[in-house]
Amino acid sequence: MERFRLSPLIRFTLLSLYAALVLPLPLLAPAELRLWMVVGLLVGLVLVLGLLSEQVETDDDGIRVRYPAWIRWLLRRGWVMRWQDIRDLVPVGTSQGGTVYYLKAADLRHQLLPQRIDRFDRFLQLLSERTTVKTAGIGRLTPPWTYQVLAVISAGMVLMEATAAFAISSGWISLPEGYPG
Repeated sequence: MERFRLSPLIRFTLLSLYAALVLPLPLLAPAELRLWMVVGLLVGLVLVLGLLSEQVETDDDGIRVRYPAWIRWLLRRGWVMRWQDIRDLVPVGTSQGGTVYYLKAADLRHQLLPQRIDRFDRFLQLLSERTTVKTAGIGRLTPPWTYQVLAVISAGMVLMEATAAFAISSGWISLPEGYPG
């Protein structure tokens, strides 16, 4: 059995973006709501980590897409498709100009081809070897540079927020009078 997880670049980028967007919220919240804000952000972090833990498993029987056991009870979506049931790949254009692909089964069921996984080339090789589907020309949904740019922007936001928080706590910057925090 081989297991394919979400690409580390995509996982890091989305976690960085989550941090950049939510880290300042407890500091901006009124003092009496800060604890609730921190609790909510931690619950949100667990959910984001859960969503980013989806994995694709392949074995001699077929493909299984699911979440690990620690979050599977909550995130119940997933699917299984046997190799011999896979008949075709159906390309569908996206509004951003990309192309997603659906695996078409003998019973006419369609499942989204996972295109954001690590070792995507190996996954396509397994798909090609074990089915009659042609995988030539299939690429990732988005090029890596888009996630790299977003990761740099997100990390820059976190750095700037941390710098601002340090400057405020050190007294280098003062907040306006009447600020509820």
